[in-house]
Amino acid sequence: MHIEVKGERAKGIISLIPVTVLTALLAFNINIFGSDAILGASQVALLVGAGLCVWLSMWLFKTKWTAFEDAIKGNIGNITTAIVILLLIGAISGTWNASGIVPTFICYGIKIISPKFFLLTACILCAIVSVMIGSSWTTIATIGVALMGIGKAEGFSDGLIAGAIISGAYFGDKISPLSDTTVMASSVCGVPLFAHIKNLMRSTVPSMIIALIAFTVLGFTNGGGSPEGVDTYETVLRSKFNITPWLLAVPVLTGIMIAKRMPSIIVLGLSAILAAVAAFIFQGDILSEIGSKVADGSGNKVMLTGLIESVYNTVGVSTGNTEVDALVTSRGMTGMLNTVYLIICAMCFGGCMRAGGMIEALTASLTRRLRRRWTAVAATVATGTSLNGIVSDQYLAILLTSNIFKDVYDKHGFDPKMLSRSLEDSATVTSPLFPWSSCGMTQATILSVPTLAYLPFCFFNYISPFMSIIVSAITFKKKKKDN
Repeated sequence: MHIEVKGERAKGIISLIPVTVLTALLAFNINIFGSDAILGASQVALLVGAGLCVWLSMWLFKTKWTAFEDAIKGNIGNITTAIVILLLIGAISGTWNASGIVPTFICYGIKIISPKFFLLTACILCAIVSVMIGSSWTTIATIGVALMGIGKAEGFSDGLIAGAIISGAYFGDKISPLSDTTVMASSVCGVPLFAHIKNLMRSTVPSMIIALIAFTVLGFTNGGGSPEGVDTYETVLRSKFNITPWLLAVPVLTGIMIAKRMPSIIVLGLSAILAAVAAFIFQGDILSEIGSKVADGSGNKVMLTGLIESVYNTVGVSTGNTEVDALVTSRGMTGMLNTVYLIICAMCFGGCMRAGGMIEALTASLTRRLRRRWTAVAATVATGTSLNGIVSDQYLAILLTSNIFKDVYDKHGFDPKMLSRSLEDSATVTSPLFPWSSCGMTQATILSVPTLAYLPFCFFNYISPFMSIIVSAITFKKKKKDN
């Protein structure tokens, strides 16, 4: 039966069907699987949405199947570099833990904690750890849990402590070259990773400064006790790892390579190799402990086995402290596969929506109104934030928002770095602010603090979207005046 769809409005309504079905399936998945939805359920929802899009487009819009094939191939081809980077990030996660680099940063970082500056220090410490390991979830689940106990002993409210922890953790997650969301936002927009991070500083640094000022002021209004938990945390790490400033040479050299703008794959690969060498030199016992679970015997064979395991597999070190055990457990390359799986499925959905003309139909009316850079940024930020609440997942919010606005930015000649920055300023940092989202549920569960209790104090997370719009407006006015 032939059905002809006439009119932009009618096509826009039909184009909403796959999005609506996807949203309903994702909501169902979050309700059933919670934060584990990313392990496969969300991917299934994306493929169902893609299939529905293909069926509707071929039936109603007469789109040929080859158009969908080409779109999917093109989308997946564009993220091949990102997939390699994600695997290298997994390798670094393992080698930086096994070599003692992350534990060394923790030990040196917690020395600066002071009662009056606890909130400020907690935010900064979580930011440092998150930058180093590229994961807000891991940071919150480890050092964040320890800081919650210290903060309670010093008389701070649960919501305030959690707000400082989450603000710092998502600062690091947003700008770390080891973060999968950072890699994802830059890759889907076609922006080099380190160029993306550099551009992020325009909105990220002012947002963080405001947040740190707020935490400093709030810190002085509370009493302080003796942070004995910090000493215990450091003691456990030092008893297990060889903590030495020589290990800091690896992140320093990594920073130098980044400053010289070397390709991100080369930087990450060399950093993982340097960390592996450091692990052999300084953490022989750690490598032997990891390797002995797989290989028999002792010596270099077991150490090499432990090193290889830490690169590709999920490994942990027993310290006798459950919080520290969580910190020194790394995912390796295999830990990145679910994210890769999600990205591929999202690229299929986005490619089908694009090939069927559905993204264009959904954004047609919006495109006509976005003629200025700051209005494009404002629309991107609003969409990225809204999608966090709709699809309940920051990865999907990043991917879907980029699919919606990429053509808009290209059409008007806007810098793609502005799009990638807007994605991070919205979809990445607002994800823990929704109680029903995977991030919101996870952080509330880990910290035992309701989302609505910590939400008012996540200063960095809700300042960032507004700062993104402000920065784009200021930049626009400045360039317009110069011209």
